[in-house]
Amino acid sequence: MNRDNVHLEAKKFVVVLIGAVLGAIAMNFFLIPANVYASGFTGMAQLLSSIIKEFTQFNVSTGILLFILNIPVTIIGWFKVGKSFTVYSFISVFLTSFFLEIIPVIHLSPDILLNAVFGGVIAAVGVGLTLKWGASTGGMDIIAMILSRMKDRPVGSYFFLMNAVIIISAGFLYGWEKALYTLVTLYASTRVIDAIHTRHEKLTAMIITKKSQELREAIHSKLMRGITTVPAKGAFSGEAKEMMIIVISRYELYELEHTIKEVDPNAFTNIVQTTGIFGFFRRD
Repeated sequence: MNRDNVHLEAKKFVVVLIGAVLGAIAMNFFLIPANVYASGFTGMAQLLSSIIKEFTQFNVSTGILLFILNIPVTIIGWFKVGKSFTVYSFISVFLTSFFLEIIPVIHLSPDILLNAVFGGVIAAVGVGLTLKWGASTGGMDIIAMILSRMKDRPVGSYFFLMNAVIIISAGFLYGWEKALYTLVTLYASTRVIDAIHTRHEKLTAMIITKKSQELREAIHSKLMRGITTVPAKGAFSGEAKEMMIIVISRYELYELEHTIKEVDPNAFTNIVQTTGIFGFFRRD
């Protein structure tokens, strides 16, 4: 691994670390004190922790349950989603669980609405940064990706279904007021994550390169996307080149950008917004 790659991986780790700290702060300062539930596996761990504490003599923290829930998902993701993505996702889960354990639970405000909004926003900033740098917060992200590939349906529908289970369970067990405030948290989180990193946005990349073969192989090793090549010629230099056209999700832009820089730093790439797609497009 060259120095640039080491530097890049170090920055990625720092971003994942910051995301984990923000997630733990959102939980221990806002959501857990107000009994408002987060989305995904964090909310599921939070709900399970409340159930175990209320109906048994044991007290298992949210951080420990979050880590335990993610172990089988990480193993499946290693084989089904991709090794690099899964490793960083597991690091994110481990760090979040760690900070949930060492950061104390503090009641900053008695206002449940303020807790729901600020908890959702702070957690979403952490998730958005993590996603933008090519990792995830684990758990639900990995499950949704696997189900989407199996059924060829949008990831968003699986997120909605799995979060609905958390909201309905919270409503039945602890009253519908808590469930409604959980919806406020989910709405705030979704808006902020979309502002930082829009997962379902589609982009078209047009890459003009003299290393078409090497770049095709490198992209196919990282992304499961079709590539169309068109002969191209520099109008000023007269050099023969190729233009590669590939449609990706916004989620994959990070990986594509760094693959191009690694294989052909001199390639010219134009990224444009894609307003619609007709035909098969694998939804990750």
